Amino acid sequence: MEPYLVSLGAGVLIGVIYSAIKVRSPAPPLIALVGLLGMLIGVQALPTVKQLFGF
Repeated sequence: MEPYLVSLGAGVLIGVIYSAIKVRSPAPPLIALVGLLGMLIGVQALPTVKQLFGF
């Protein structure tokens, strides 16, 4: 869990720095991030679904 928190903290810090120097963030649009989240959920859910239905 700690690496995720460090990564989140680093991202927030860089976002604040970008905002302070008025540079546009190179981050992808929110819709792309939601799509990536969906992919992660799907990858994590597949083994569980297979186990539940005996595939």
